[in-house]
Amino acid sequence: MTTLPPPSAKKLGLVIDLDTCVGCHACVVSCKGWNTENYGAPLSDQNAYSAAGQGTFLNRVHSYEVQPDQGAAQLIHFPKSCLHCEDAPCVTVCPTGASYKRQEDGIVLVNEQDCIGCGLCAWACPYGARELDAAECVMKKCTLCVDRIYNENLPEEDRQPACVRTCPAGARHFGDLGDPDSDVSQLVAERGGFDLMPEQGTKPVNKYLPPRPKDVEPEIDILAPYLEPVAQDAKGLMGWLDKALTAMPGGSK
Repeated sequence: MTTLPPPSAKKLGLVIDLDTCVGCHACVVSCKGWNTENYGAPLSDQNAYSAAGQGTFLNRVHSYEVQPDQGAAQLIHFPKSCLHCEDAPCVTVCPTGASYKRQEDGIVLVNEQDCIGCGLCAWACPYGARELDAAECVMKKCTLCVDRIYNENLPEEDRQPACVRTCPAGARHFGDLGDPDSDVSQLVAERGGFDLMPEQGTKPVNKYLPPRPKDVEPEIDILAPYLEPVAQDAKGLMGWLDKALTAMPGGSK
């Protein structure tokens, strides 16, 4: 079994804004594109164009309809990938040491050369963030694009995970969550960021920002203006007719 290193001062991770995510899956596509061409074995697909097709992804987006205590129902798009937990059970359960946590920045990775595809780490992960690649029989997971963020051959603005660089809505943020003065830490503090399933005790580094409550529009009866009387007192021909009918025997007084 593998032991975890002492907690690192630097904790690289993601902050995901559930209020801003529009569920476009651009992060999913860019993640698969980058990680198929670069780090480790390609992310394979099986029968990709059939109804029974399967594939390996490091990042997925799930959508849920949520009914708040007050207000209208909301559609929440929920991106999910490895959370790079401080107390990562996927690391300690690994029998070969293939799954490990880096001391220098807290990123959890898999050494694919040592992975035997036993699946114990996937069973141990409470978030379902690991997937076994059917073609290579090795475990795959988010690497925070470790081959991008330290690559000095890339422009500085590209030295961030592919999903963050690609997100058109600005819903994904990357930085050092171990630094309380970093942009991501400040964002978490301002917006009340939270851990996913804190009861599991894994201390995930990644944080989520809650969706803001939506304004509730007052109910408007669109037919009301047409149902109101046009005039209280009849005038012109209708006024004369009203008076004539009232004056007739049996007319209303």
